[in-house]
Amino acid sequence: MTPFVLQCGTPLLPITLTDVPLTSASKIPTNDECDTLFSALGAVLDPRVIVLGDDASLAAVLTRLMRTERLHIELAFVPETTTAACSNYRLGSGSRAAKVAMTGTATPTPLIRDDAGKAIVGRALVEGHAGGDLEGEAYVDDTKLFSGTVSGVEVMPTPEMPGLKGRVIGRRRLFERRWTFGRAMQLGANAAQLTRDGVPGDREVERSTFYRHDQEWLLVR
Repeated sequence: MTPFVLQCGTPLLPITLTDVPLTSASKIPTNDECDTLFSALGAVLDPRVIVLGDDASLAAVLTRLMRTERLHIELAFVPETTTAACSNYRLGSGSRAAKVAMTGTATPTPLIRDDAGKAIVGRALVEGHAGGDLEGEAYVDDTKLFSGTVSGVEVMPTPEMPGLKGRVIGRRRLFERRWTFGRAMQLGANAAQLTRDGVPGDREVERSTFYRHDQEWLLVR
């Protein structure tokens, strides 16, 4: 295994990673920044990219690996603090995560993406116009999540098959419903605003699908 660190933004570098080749990138790495790192990986055997950043950082790198057909490259995640992706995949943070990044084993893991070709590692939130109520209907596989008007829907990946879970959310946790597990979540709405791993979409949509990609990714755990 040959590790490379991609430092996204300005997070602290754990001592465990100080001797690993480091590439600096934006907090949400651009395609060019990812490609610059990937070009260096081609010259080594068993490359492992250690993403030092947040969920949006990891999702951007995973998205680029998927789009450039490089899902054979191992990915490790080292956030400074616990994130949604940490909870989803049962990962640590800080120095603990750095140690796992260097010593852990890459495990094939379901890759959840949407119909815009963007990977989700933590949490996707679907709300209505300007963050208001969401009017429409949604299904996880053949199970109806809602039909009518709700506060919103959240979707998260899971480390095991079938790959994702979705549920309706309320303004207060008292009204949140149980998770429904499946391969895909399909939504039709009058107007929906998507937030993927904390990053708002640039436009509202009437339809959206989150689903399991036909290839897995290699997550170090």
